[in-house]
Amino acid sequence: MRVLVVEDDGPVASGIIDGLAMAAFESLHVETGQAALSAMTSFAPDLVLLDLGLPDMDGSEVCRSIRSSSQIAIIVVSARDDEIDRVVALEMGADDYVVKPFGMRELIARIRAVSRRTAASAAAGAGTDAGPATGADGSGGRTERVLGSLVIDTRTQRVSLAGTEVYFTPTEFDLLVYLSRDAGAVHRRADILHDVWETTWHGTTKTLDAHVAAIRKKLGNPGWIESVRGVGFRFGVPE
Repeated sequence: MRVLVVEDDGPVASGIIDGLAMAAFESLHVETGQAALSAMTSFAPDLVLLDLGLPDMDGSEVCRSIRSSSQIAIIVVSARDDEIDRVVALEMGADDYVVKPFGMRELIARIRAVSRRTAASAAAGAGTDAGPATGADGSGGRTERVLGSLVIDTRTQRVSLAGTEVYFTPTEFDLLVYLSRDAGAVHRRADILHDVWETTWHGTTKTLDAHVAAIRKKLGNPGWIESVRGVGFRFGVPE
């Protein structure tokens, strides 16, 4: 895997690059947003690790620019810990958000999980024109999940709300599918992180909160995902 590291702090970048090398990832380090945009063509990375506090432009703008022409996986790695920063980054197209300081094992796990989701999303998109999915017995198997005005197609990884298609990043889509598969049930935070992020997480769960906030905003009504204090989240069709 080729990873583009966009980070203006030399020591932090060196630690990341060393960790990527230990995981057998090829990497390129750049320090500015403009250099990152240029490297999208010259280096052709499979994934971008993106700091927000760059010297020439804000990382969220770099994220938006990359996402406007590519579906490459993007993980924001930033010291900014406010929920608004997380939500803005996700709205700009980031697939995940990791707060500094972090452990390399966690970052490598996030990279692998996001890469799998991005690859699955790309494969689903490529198969969109292949006709409806069928079961092993040859019968047409519906892959659409209809919840009120919300339609989630797990095969094509497309979502529509009241007939209008809504874009979700691969991580947001996986979280939406996970929560909506048993509407009304309460899902514990630890279970969500384990099943969607594929990690056992003992620290802050603000990344989960930011993704939930981004989904709520895209669906236009916070009632789709209810917070259950001290436990987790419940998906339901708002009245």
